[in-house]
Amino acid sequence: MSAPAPDLPADNPVTRGARSHHPGFAVAAVMVGTFLAAFDSRLFTVGLADLRGGFSLGYDEGAWLSTAALAPQILIAPAVAWLATTFGVRRLLGVPSLVYAAISLLIPFVRHYELLVVLHVARGLLLGVFVPATLLIILRNLSMQWWLPAIALYAFRSAFTLNSGAALGGYYVQTLGWQWMYWQDALVAPVMALLVYVGVPRERVDRGLLVHADWGGMLLFGAGLTLIYVGLDQGNRLDWLESGTVVATLAGGAALIVAFWINELLHPEPWASAKVLMSRNILLMLGVTVLFTLTSVSNSLLVPNFLDVIGTLRPEQTGELLFGSVALPLIGFTVLAVFLLRRIDARIVLTLGLGAFALASLMATRLTGVWRLDDFVPVTLLQSAGHGLTFVAIIVIALSNANPKRATAFSAYIQVLRLGGAQIGLALMMTWLRIREQVHSHQLGQHVSDGEASVEQAMAALASRFTPVDAGSAYQRALSSLASLVKQQANVLAYIDGFQLCYWLALAGLLLVALMKAPPPGPLVPRA
Repeated sequence: MSAPAPDLPADNPVTRGARSHHPGFAVAAVMVGTFLAAFDSRLFTVGLADLRGGFSLGYDEGAWLSTAALAPQILIAPAVAWLATTFGVRRLLGVPSLVYAAISLLIPFVRHYELLVVLHVARGLLLGVFVPATLLIILRNLSMQWWLPAIALYAFRSAFTLNSGAALGGYYVQTLGWQWMYWQDALVAPVMALLVYVGVPRERVDRGLLVHADWGGMLLFGAGLTLIYVGLDQGNRLDWLESGTVVATLAGGAALIVAFWINELLHPEPWASAKVLMSRNILLMLGVTVLFTLTSVSNSLLVPNFLDVIGTLRPEQTGELLFGSVALPLIGFTVLAVFLLRRIDARIVLTLGLGAFALASLMATRLTGVWRLDDFVPVTLLQSAGHGLTFVAIIVIALSNANPKRATAFSAYIQVLRLGGAQIGLALMMTWLRIREQVHSHQLGQHVSDGEASVEQAMAALASRFTPVDAGSAYQRALSSLASLVKQQANVLAYIDGFQLCYWLALAGLLLVALMKAPPPGPLVPRA
């Protein structure tokens, strides 16, 4: 059984509670939960088109089902650290994992849309419980010498599942059936429950925390963030402020967040006081985290979507690239991150990671419409290095600068960045791509006007291809082909703009890192 670290006294939320006689099983349980949650979210995103076909859903129904599956996670996630401290990890993860397995087993048999949405909401709430308690379990149960490797494994699962999920989802759809996107969880979740019951000790409910609970703050914060998440998730599809639904969810969410801040000022024992953020390094770290999340969209969105839209490749084909040149090298880069963080300042490691993302985005600005899998290998290798070095360094900086006595409050804000930051990045980038494609289409269209010699030559060449098939419609088909070529080139230019944006975001992150001070001495800070 591990003893608490000297800088983490036993009266703070991190070390409060019973420690396991089988710490390896306890940590394994939460690690299984983090991988399960990450794979599930990625598989749902990648396989949404196949799921729509499997459930016989229209495009709009599929979009709302996606929101129903993912939004509940952000409703519960900020409060998980407090719930784990108050009720114990065993209660929080044991039975819920079995309920989650049962729902995952049932969903593929459901065809009633309203019931399908309800089950996905319940599944999302349970899924939101699995990840946030991980660092708490690591710090509570492992010796300090194992903290960094365990944290690195926790960080590793995010990028690994992101870049291997496409290949796994393609395998399920092409070989086993789309139902296994759910049934894999029905097999894995009981393993997690077994590890919980073997490795996590029974704990008494902390009635002191329960009596003074800031229920209003937790409900206002979770509900406000959920509404904002829904607005962001649906914004690009519904054209943002042109949609009453988007305006209502964003405005309602913002109002609830304002009410939350007021509640935290008035409550005698606030659950997530903003004072936890009143530190130079913490504020800079949060800013770097947002910028890292935004620039990492170059890997999670731009590369696979380019290969889908321009390269017309299926997810499993793109998955081969992402698995081979991002997910597998990530193992080595994560080990390298642990090696470096034991010896040098985490700010240097963070600089190397953001620098790798910046270089990858800069290289990708040279892409053309003929780029396919092999052309992206140098870019994705650098993105793998960026993931492996950056995320681990961010967590180390966060833990090194955070006040352990305010761990539950700090965890609430971290979970917002973990889930909300990714959605903000995706929403903003999708909107950016759509707007830039429209701009480039307009600009290119101005050069494709009737009467120009080059246009007439292109039209004649295209028409000659269709004349042997149908001479009467050859001109119209040639005009349609030319319009498609213009649209494709506009899309290529939009993706170049997307990579340029990620490049500047990475540079902004490097600037914030340069403003950070050295963290105070601690178990995660190498000696001078």
